[in-house]
Amino acid sequence: MRNVLDLFRLDGRVALVTGASSGLGVGFAEALAQAGADVVLAARRADRLEETAEAVRALGRRALPVATDVTDPAQCESVVAAAMTEFGRLDILVNNAGVGTAVPATRETPEQFRSVIDLNLNGAYWAAQAAGRAMKPGSSIINVSSILGLTTAELPQAAYSASKAGLIGLTRDLSQQWGARRGIRVNALAPGFFASEMTDQYQEGYLPRMTERIVLKRQGELHEIAAAALWLASDAAGYVTGQVIVVDGGFTTT
Repeated sequence: MRNVLDLFRLDGRVALVTGASSGLGVGFAEALAQAGADVVLAARRADRLEETAEAVRALGRRALPVATDVTDPAQCESVVAAAMTEFGRLDILVNNAGVGTAVPATRETPEQFRSVIDLNLNGAYWAAQAAGRAMKPGSSIINVSSILGLTTAELPQAAYSASKAGLIGLTRDLSQQWGARRGIRVNALAPGFFASEMTDQYQEGYLPRMTERIVLKRQGELHEIAAAALWLASDAAGYVTGQVIVVDGGFTTT
């Protein structure tokens, strides 16, 4: 049997992380680099991307920041092409780009709803489509969904919840399409409450109320969700596809 710890290594592999300019995206990029991967970093905020790139390089890995709007299929094709030009391969995609909103359904405009779906769901599909065309057998796609694709948490988040539930359906379908035929595993992460720009926008008192619903009675720490992504990206999860891995401290069990 192979050394189990070696299964988590990503030496010689190349990962693309979308939404890599802040929050969970930075954590995913750093975790993949720590495991040995070179990382392509995609987000709309080019200035913030360079900060993530420096963090990856400080870990001894190569980083390629590419300003990318994933709602544009052509830009998704371009960032994948940049990865292939720079590194000659693409083994891992972490579909992390997304936005959260909280708007009552009776007041949400069509533009507001569509913008969330366009980034969180459509953007993930365009990125996966572009990556899937370039990936070889043994590659891994990780779609970052949310527990709000599985349950509710008081706030009026129809667009966000719909986009994250749709991402779970997309994950299952792509895993079927690309499993045996292309050798690409496709899974989803469903994070609970982790500190991010999104949680910074919550009203006072909301997070303490939600924390009471968490079995472990605390928010998650960045390394805990990053470790789950690393597992899905690596050979340690080589027999895992089409799954939703919930990392929420037990929130969805209550």
